[in-house]
Amino acid sequence: MEQIPPNLRPDESSPDWLNKGDNAWQLTAATLVALQSIPGLVILYGGMAKKKWAINSSLMAIYAFAATLICWVGWGYQMSFGDKLVEFLGKPAMALDDGFLLGQAFLGNFPAATMVWFQLGFAAITPILIGGALLGRMNFGAWMAFVPLWHTFSYTVGAFSLWSPNGWLAKMGVIDFAGGFVIHLSSGVAGFTAAYWVGPRSDNDRKRFKPNNVVMMVAGAGMVWMGWTGFNGGAPYAASTVASLAVINTHVCAATSLLTWLVLDMSVCGKGKPSAVGVVNGLITGLVCITPAAGVVQCWAAILMGLISGSIPWYTLTILSNKIGLLRHVDDTFAIFHTHAIAGTLGGILTGIFAVPKLCRLFYNVPDWEKYVGLAYALHTGRAWAGLRQLAVQIIGILFIICLNIVSTSLICLFIKILIPLRLSEEELKGGDDEVHGEVAYSLYDDDDDDDNGDTRFVNRKVNSMYDVDDFPSAVSKNTSYEMYSV
Repeated sequence: MEQIPPNLRPDESSPDWLNKGDNAWQLTAATLVALQSIPGLVILYGGMAKKKWAINSSLMAIYAFAATLICWVGWGYQMSFGDKLVEFLGKPAMALDDGFLLGQAFLGNFPAATMVWFQLGFAAITPILIGGALLGRMNFGAWMAFVPLWHTFSYTVGAFSLWSPNGWLAKMGVIDFAGGFVIHLSSGVAGFTAAYWVGPRSDNDRKRFKPNNVVMMVAGAGMVWMGWTGFNGGAPYAASTVASLAVINTHVCAATSLLTWLVLDMSVCGKGKPSAVGVVNGLITGLVCITPAAGVVQCWAAILMGLISGSIPWYTLTILSNKIGLLRHVDDTFAIFHTHAIAGTLGGILTGIFAVPKLCRLFYNVPDWEKYVGLAYALHTGRAWAGLRQLAVQIIGILFIICLNIVSTSLICLFIKILIPLRLSEEELKGGDDEVHGEVAYSLYDDDDDDDNGDTRFVNRKVNSMYDVDDFPSAVSKNTSYEMYSV
């Protein structure tokens, strides 16, 4: 004991099971994941929405994070990772006592408090993603009820089934490295289902819903991208080689998918113009696709997955959505079904093909690790049956998550509809933020405000300048006065 440096010696606040490096990384990764939601998706949604829905979009995201946090420590964490109640759900219990929070987590060499914080980021981002399919028409009161109900009766079931060591799909051998099933497939299916029950936006909004701030949208997407370092890099619950591989695979796949989507937008659509919205969609589909596989596939496989995730969701969103009646009928505001459900499904299937047995052994570190083998490697080693089994198990996991979210989301929406209107009134749909929240995202001048000082520098809103047009005539178009970009 005398040979151990004083800062590494165990004590009451640093027990012998605690790995300080792992704990530091896990807290960092958890915060990166949380930053994807707050402020990442708040900025992304706020910029991507139509101007009159910018505040509503942002508030739906930040409310979902706060509400999920309370549900998570109140009962959600234990239902997802606690003692088994049934094969697909844990026993409800609080995660608030220091006796529990300061003890060792169920996996990893760090406190349960760290695990609660890390897994919260995943639990919170999922309903925010669902909200992306419902923007521009859902009653905020109904959203306030939807988030805790969906978290309790849907998210916890998927998380326990796939991620808890006692979950039935985990025991079966489904590979979901960091949430391709639990988070992305769930949010895509749940968002599409909820959008069906809530109904579409107003006709005018469906026809014209351009981003109100493209730069802010791209900045938010960039924060989500970089935050994915913690999203996938934290999944091994250790500062390990697998974590490093997961991080590089994540960014390689994301970049490949982004570039693939960009090229398709420029070459196939006929306009020949790079699209910022297309770049964001391509980035997201790549990140989603690699998530179930990030630490268990080779880097060359991440490139292949990026090519697939940048092309198939592009096709379903750009081409197929105009040909299939259900996709045309359901108003999925930010195409969450395509970017998360389709991409998550692709990731789950491709994981069953490209998963490397050695990497699965390093990640799972369990005696029966040999059952985790991608079909490509199984065929190469003469274990075709094992590879087909893994692919079948992946498909079973996909089907379970799809069915779970269609049924649970439908029941939740129908229940809420009895108590609260799911949809905003026609007056609220027309007025947007001003009508729903009494606020507007951009306001240089308020006609209702009295200007005691006689300051009228901001009155001329056609010029968007503190100076009058006559002061700088060259700054104004010869044809018309310059007007702010309006959606």
